[in-house]
Amino acid sequence: MKLLEGKTALITGAARGIGKAIALKFAQEGAQVAFTDLAVDEVASATESELLALGVKAKAYASNAAVFDDAHQVVDRIVKDFGRIDILVNNAGITRDGLMLRMTEQQWDAVLTVNLKSAFNFIHAVSPVMMRQKGGSIINISSVVGVSGNAGQCNYSASKAGMIGLAKSIAKELGSRGVRANCIAPGFIITDMTNALSEEVRKEWEKQIPLRRGGTPADVANVAAFLASDLSSYVSGQVIHCCGGMNM
Repeated sequence: MKLLEGKTALITGAARGIGKAIALKFAQEGAQVAFTDLAVDEVASATESELLALGVKAKAYASNAAVFDDAHQVVDRIVKDFGRIDILVNNAGITRDGLMLRMTEQQWDAVLTVNLKSAFNFIHAVSPVMMRQKGGSIINISSVVGVSGNAGQCNYSASKAGMIGLAKSIAKELGSRGVRANCIAPGFIITDMTNALSEEVRKEWEKQIPLRRGGTPADVANVAAFLASDLSSYVSGQVIHCCGGMNM
């Protein structure tokens, strides 16, 4: 039997990158997959097709994760379409980097709203569903910089640290109802965003990583599959670092 057979997962911001890798891994493990992105464009439609080709039920939904009502409406639609939600992965996120002295209020607000408020929105929406089911796994995609901080990323670091505090609090609030909440803290992961960096910068990053390589979205997806599955049934309120030993 596959790890996630019989489970339905909801993943935010999953048309590409880490979110897409998680969606594909979950489908390979037998889960039905609902995922959101700002629009169901060609990229999201292609991801949906890849999921369907794996023989599971899958559907893309247009939703702005940072808008409270949008999150609740799309959760209602997913429950109607799929019947249940067993796994929530809060993956939607952006960066707007800059040093504190030059950071604008708009840069701060945008990152906190998309990264942290969206996680609140979806947890708020799925909590009643999971409580009725007497079970569920909530996974927040945080970051190593949410633990260690990073110069030039105070907004991003604060939002990712907030996701850790949110997961730990939800683990305590909903644990008695069988709902678990955990975080994954990826390190330097090779995505479209990091590919925009120069080769020199990427090599400098790799020197700081004991495993001497950047991570892949699949590396993060493997950790997510563990946290989503019953293999982690006694794991809650934790932060699992997926960083090649960079942040120990």
